[in-house]
Amino acid sequence: MDVDEDILREIDREIQEIKSRIGIDRKTLNEVFDRPTLLAFGKLISDRIIEYVDFPISTGKEANVFRALSPRGKLIAVKVYRIATSNFRRMIYYIQGDPRFSTMERNKREIVHQWVRKEFKNLEILNKLGIPAPSPIRAWKNILVMSYIGDEYTPAPLLRNVKLKRPRKVYDEIMGYIERMYLDGDLVHSDLSEYNILYFDETPYLIDLAQAVVTEHPMAMVFLWRDIKNMVNYFRKYDIEGDAEKIFDEIIKKGGEVA
Repeated sequence: MDVDEDILREIDREIQEIKSRIGIDRKTLNEVFDRPTLLAFGKLISDRIIEYVDFPISTGKEANVFRALSPRGKLIAVKVYRIATSNFRRMIYYIQGDPRFSTMERNKREIVHQWVRKEFKNLEILNKLGIPAPSPIRAWKNILVMSYIGDEYTPAPLLRNVKLKRPRKVYDEIMGYIERMYLDGDLVHSDLSEYNILYFDETPYLIDLAQAVVTEHPMAMVFLWRDIKNMVNYFRKYDIEGDAEKIFDEIIKKGGEVA
């Protein structure tokens, strides 16, 4: 047996060991954890970032989020982007214009890897600003590891699935997040809605930050307006009549004063 066959046999053995650390059904395992993803997951295990993958929290077109355990027994979240189903043109659109990613590979797998690193960096910004969001732990290949939002029984629900007791307070908090991201973080979420805000312990948490753009992005102002408009529209269900245009103008004005 030559060396190449020995290496392949060792990799196959390693992959089987990795699969034993993933407690999800075989269908999900086969759809999400392809060979390169399993090997990336193995790296996170060997680096003592992940101990065991528990169960799926959410399933999207491009990524699955799983609850997992760290070696210290702490609950964490693991987001796995699927190479085969990712929208690469959309990813490139949001990455272009970001000086943090000035060189762009056209290889599909590398685009996803940059997308994961971008989400990690954006979460770092929110954490530094004190804006509630998952804390990034590690970005590796197509996998993002971050803090888990929820209790030991269930993950935090999406804002759209919650009946708010104090909607005005939550509305004001979210608008404050938008303003602070723009003014203090030079960042715009770009896809803010009730579908990517978690609600836990009476606090809204922003998620899905990969598409967030720096204010230098040519479409940043359009995205900022859209985020504000989406939130104003959503909170009308609670009879809160926000003025999207006024909020947008005030944030832009403050930005000019800060500059």
